[in-house]
Amino acid sequence: MGLATPAQAVAHPNWSMGAKISVDSATLMNKGLELIEAHYLFGLPSNRIDILIHPQSVIHSMVEFVDGSVLAQLGSPDMRISIAYALAWPERIETPAQRLDLAAVARLDFEQPDVTRFPALRLAREALEAGGAAPIVLNAANEVAVARFLSGEIRFPDIVRAVGGALAKADFPAPASVDEVMEIDRATRAEVEEYMKVGAC
Repeated sequence: MGLATPAQAVAHPNWSMGAKISVDSATLMNKGLELIEAHYLFGLPSNRIDILIHPQSVIHSMVEFVDGSVLAQLGSPDMRISIAYALAWPERIETPAQRLDLAAVARLDFEQPDVTRFPALRLAREALEAGGAAPIVLNAANEVAVARFLSGEIRFPDIVRAVGGALAKADFPAPASVDEVMEIDRATRAEVEEYMKVGAC
């Protein structure tokens, strides 16, 4: 993926998610952000949350219980299902999404992600474990870098390089209000823009 073009990076084989999220899928930053979301949504520490690569994009989450059994949520790879659930929660509503045909899918494969090949995952876990402002910096830097990549101004590997640089230089106290979150986001974006402007990527 080192020489990936924006067109190649957004060409997800299973999902139609929009350009930004498709690039996040190519770097696996989307999984890193979901790791952070799972921590805050369910109150689980980093070491209780695992990431698996599942090429068929049919199983969207799994929860292991104390007895060793695992409950999985399956569905067609269609964001309209997730959006409909968010809109109708706690109810379920009909969607135009294709019904899941497990016989047609035929197999479900899983593999551990390679954090050397996909360093965004390592950065996301480090940001989660650092806490405080780090997850805000991670997200803001990634959004700026992905936008610059999609406009052809930086190369694919520069996305993670910019995010890592922002995290290494970040020195914000933990936010105590939404206003402070927004200020960390604004300051990070400005710093990353300047970082890329001087060719540091």
